[in-house]
Parts: sequence; C-alpha cells; structure tokens
Amino acid sequence: MKEKPKSAGRLAAAGAAALAVWLGLTAAGCSGGRSPAEKYTWVTMDESYAPRNSVEEFIKADAEDKGLLPVSIRDYGRSATVLKKFRGRNLAAANETVLGMTFKGLEDWMLVDLRYRNENERDVQRTILYVQVNGRWMVGDSGRLMD
Repeated sequence: MKEKPKSAGRLAAAGAAALAVWLGLTAAGCSGGRSPAEKYTWVTMDESYAPRNSVEEFIKADAEDKGLLPVSIRDYGRSATVLKKFRGRNLAAANETVLGMTFKGLEDWMLVDLRYRNENERDVQRTILYVQVNGRWMVGDSGRLMD
C-alpha cells in the first residue's frame, strides 16, 4: 500500500478547516463584514430635490409638511436580501409571500432608510417598508435593518 505524502494530509486538513470556518460564518449570517445596505448610497432630499418615484414624492411632501427637510434617504427598492434583514414592529425577516399575506391586495413594496432631525433636534434614523395596496402607497411597517 502506497503512503500519502505528509504535505497532502496537511493540505487536506487546512482545506477542511477553511471550509468549516466559511460554513460557520455563513450559518451565523456573516458576509465578510459587509451589510447588504452598504451597496446603496445616501441621497439628501431638500426643497430642490426632484423625486424619482411616487414613494419619494410622498416622503418629500411629508417632510415638507412637518418642516423636517432636509432628509437623507437610502432607497433599497424591492431588494429581497434587504427585506430579510428588516425588523419592524409587525414584521421580521419577511419575504414577498409574507408581505402578500399581510397586506391584502399588495401590488408593490419598497424599503427606504430615512435619516432626519426631528422637531426636538434629535437625529432619527429608521427603515420604512412602503407598500402599495389597491393603487395607494402607504407605510406598511417601520423598524430597522439588522446586521
């Protein structure tokens, strides 16, 4: 019987150890230290900002009415990956099926981070789930993204 070289055994052990570490990090939800949110940029919305969609129009009008401009937004759109990280008052780690069961008549949805100063001059940051039901956009839930 032919004996394996010692270096081959060490190489196999190192490969198994690396695989175990990768599987452990994956199971723990680690993505190399990068949050899915880091792929998206913050945009400052002020009086001169031209909204790109009806949700941004709603955010701008609401901020103007409350005297909160400027606000910063980070628009995740319909990212299922980011939706899985969302923890709100009513939903946690949801998917599109759960959204459809929660919001009867759901046509569309969108996740947006908002950052602003409230009327007491306190910095506020939250993640808002906007849903479109029967042709009307509204706030579906409010919370934050988990790491």
